[in-house]
Amino acid sequence: MATALQPVQTAPAPGDARTVISVDAMGGDRGPWAIVSGCARSASKNPDIGFILHGPKAELDPLIARRKQLKGRCEVRDVEGVVTMDAKPSYVMRHGKGTSMWSAIEAVRNGEAEVCISCGNTGALMALSMVRLRKLEGINRPAIACLWPSRNVHGFNIMLDVGADIRADEHDLLQYALMGTSYARNGLGIIRPRIGLLNVGTEEHKGRAELKVAHEMIAEAAAAGEYDYIGFVEGGDIPTDAVDVIVTDGFTGNIALKTGEGTATLIREFLGAAFRATPLSRIAALLAFTSLRRLNKRIDPRRVNGGVFLGLNGTVVKSHGSADATGVSAAIKLAFTLAQSRFSERLAARVASGSMPRNDAAELGAGNGSNK
Repeated sequence: MATALQPVQTAPAPGDARTVISVDAMGGDRGPWAIVSGCARSASKNPDIGFILHGPKAELDPLIARRKQLKGRCEVRDVEGVVTMDAKPSYVMRHGKGTSMWSAIEAVRNGEAEVCISCGNTGALMALSMVRLRKLEGINRPAIACLWPSRNVHGFNIMLDVGADIRADEHDLLQYALMGTSYARNGLGIIRPRIGLLNVGTEEHKGRAELKVAHEMIAEAAAAGEYDYIGFVEGGDIPTDAVDVIVTDGFTGNIALKTGEGTATLIREFLGAAFRATPLSRIAALLAFTSLRRLNKRIDPRRVNGGVFLGLNGTVVKSHGSADATGVSAAIKLAFTLAQSRFSERLAARVASGSMPRNDAAELGAGNGSNK
């Protein structure tokens, strides 16, 4: 740690090869120190990332100056306003111009950064993103997509929507399938994703009317979209290797996501209590330390932190409000991966065509090595 505060260096100069990430430094529950710490952790692992941090300069400069990993990698945009977690989206849309969240989105809108990251108010972030970045032409409802730990070889499944909108008709669900396919290709490197539609059962006669219509529409679009539609899936299929993308409405998806995160945390707590229960169990924990650490890492929600807003003219990653440095770093890693794959451009081309452009798969295959 530095013994004295040094002037904060600016972000990479124009022409630098670094991918610039725009970060709302004031949105998290843990304060800006967690955001800056997460940026420093990412910077130490990846020399190709630069940051624009948005928030009060007097507060951010000392935090950045203490982290040598960020020297020459950060620019601070001095804004005083903060969007609180209880702020109404409608109010933020009218009065949020002087906030760190607005400024972070604006950097993507102006082409100064590839991706925006915020730990702040989800509703306000979506509202501002729609106002400033606008929806892609043809998109009715943007969606939030999350990564879900699974038995698949790539380690994750994608689920959307997980909270952008509680409603979704058959046309929205088809668009979610198209956008989820693009995310799977560009985010996880899956050339031909398997799509499943979340329902109360796998039988075709089950579910609401819009689900049955969406079932037919997604199946009909599979050939042109170059994905495999496996039909209805149930909640138990979400973490399996039977599917790559799970499509659902935001109400159901958000409940499933929060339930999964709570269950993972409960399992970790139960395991910790069990191995601390007796002297013998403590010895067993020491013998199994490596395996337990691997399991803990595998089910740690912080390491899959980051929901991606899909359907906008720009990429926005929503981090958990309670994210610590590990969680923020995970969100930055995801943002960097999407920026490197030119995800926003490919998603726009996919939606504009109404299906899955063949050149998308070809381009991804050519650059697949750099995306992993």
